[in-house]
This record gives sequence, C-alpha cells and structure tokens, in this order.
Amino acid sequence: MRVLVTGGAGFIGSHYVRQLLGGAYPAFAGADVVVLDKLTYAGNEENLRPVADDPRFRFVRGDICEWDVVSEVMREVDVVVHFAAETHVDRSILGASDFVVTNVVGTNTLLQGALAANVSKFVHVSTDEVYGTIEHGSWPEDHLLEPNSPYSAAKAGSDLIARAYHRTHGLPVCITRCSNNYGPYQFPEKVLPLFITNLMDGRRVPLYGDGLNVRDWLHVTDHCRGIQLVAESGRAGEIYNIGGGTELTNKELTERVLELMGQDWSMVQPVTDRKGHDRRYSVDHTKISEELGYEPVVPFERGLAETIEWYRDNRAWWEPLKSAPDGGK
Repeated sequence: MRVLVTGGAGFIGSHYVRQLLGGAYPAFAGADVVVLDKLTYAGNEENLRPVADDPRFRFVRGDICEWDVVSEVMREVDVVVHFAAETHVDRSILGASDFVVTNVVGTNTLLQGALAANVSKFVHVSTDEVYGTIEHGSWPEDHLLEPNSPYSAAKAGSDLIARAYHRTHGLPVCITRCSNNYGPYQFPEKVLPLFITNLMDGRRVPLYGDGLNVRDWLHVTDHCRGIQLVAESGRAGEIYNIGGGTELTNKELTERVLELMGQDWSMVQPVTDRKGHDRRYSVDHTKISEELGYEPVVPFERGLAETIEWYRDNRAWWEPLKSAPDGGK
C-alpha cells in the first residue's frame, strides 16, 4: 500500500505520519508513505525527523497547486490523506489570496490527480469552522455551511469541490471536519502553543475580547485516529465530524494554562477582539462514533499537561520559529 500525505510536515499531518510509520494503525502496517509539502512557514521537516530514516518514508517538497508535481506523486497511490492548507484565521483576515489559492485551487489539483491515478480513497481533512457559529446544540454533518472568515470560506469551498468530485466522477472521497486541535509540534502562532511559550518567556498572553468564545478541544492523537478510521472504513461521499468532547471558553482555557504553569491573571493582556470572531463551535460526532467506533480517549487535563511539558522540553524546536520574521505572533 502507498499513502500520499499532503501537508505532512505540518502539525497534524506530521503527527499522522509519525503514528502511521510507528505502527499505530495496524490496517496500514507496512504501507509506504509519501509526504508532499511546500514547507511554508508552518511546515517543518524537523517534525518528520523521527521517521526520516524509515525506508518506507519519502519526502517531496512541492506545491499542491502544481500539476506536474501532483501527477508525479500520485503514481501508484492507494490512499490520499489531504492535510495541506493555509489555516490561520488572523492571517486570512490580513490577506485571503493565499488561502483561496492553496485551499481551493490546490485541493482541486489534487482531486484531478487522484481521479487520473484511480486512487481507492481520498480523505479531505477540513474544519468545524465551515459551519460558522452556533449558539446552542452541536452541528451534524448535514448542517448548512455558513463560514465567517476568509479561511473558513476557503475551506468550505474545498469541501464542496471534494464532494463534487465524488458526485460527478465517483471518486471515493470522504470529508472530515474537526474541532480545535492541540498537542506537540503545533506552530506557535496558534493559541495554546502561543500562550504556553509566551509564559515560558515571562511574556503576557493576549486574550481576545471578553474571552467567552467557546471551542471544543481535540488532542491531535484522537484527531488522527479518527482520520485513520475514515481512511480505512469511511463510506465514500460521506462527511464525518471529529470532536474532542471538551468545550471551554477562551477564558476557561487561559485559566487552566495559567494554573498548570504557576501563573496568575496578571499575565493576561486583553486585546481587541478579532474581526468576525465566531462565538461558539460545537460538532456532533455521533456519526463517526456509531459507524466507525470513534471516541476521544485523551482526557483534556492530561493532554494539556503533556503538551506544556513537551514545549518545556523542546525549546530548541519552537524558539527559532517565534523569532523568525514570519513566526508566531
């Protein structure tokens, strides 16, 4: 078996690759893995160092928008797991063009390549942000798409293109939509690694608005396990929400980080709220639980403590990223 992982040098993609090559997914035991990654600011070959010498691993630096690159890596591929995307909301507000090109055009190029190569499964990894915001309850997979940021709009567009390739061409596509991920190797512009590394450096943490925006938190290990279940057994043409089951306001999240790191509220800097900031996200993951047996298994308290410990132990990984011109904010 040959698995193509796009964006495999990023936070979630690299975790999936390390898990797969490390034997965490018995159904894909012995699979060859090809990673295609452009190595933008958020892609980092260091994330793949633990598996770099594995004879089943191959890294290709390239752009998912480039047909020649995509058609070459698609040869003899059985499964595509598509993580590659521009993902940071704040950056999309400052300029949306890269998001539209990578997330929409790039996904279309991959789908064309997968169709030409006759792959047996294409897993398109998306986000709960395509649903917009929800005051009460949780989104099922058939909920209306109402994205509110340029990032989420571009992801919604890629979802619709992926669905269209299944409906029009019969390409065996599955779409996954996850809640907020956290864990090791996450680029330090994202909220948890930003807060953790700021506090390690004695710097205050920026809290948007009133801090009452609600997110569901999902450990990257649980997310990748859900993706793997879809890759193995997901029904073609279907969408699967992957949730973590831990909803917290940003204020509650901040309090937990402060407590674990021995800090108090004096280390919090209130900042002006983000434009179009969605108030609450909440996915219903009943479908993937009932069909594929998924349940999150990493308790948030343990996962958060282990994540903080990882950043403590790996300053050499994140410090250069934060000091780079295009690094964490």
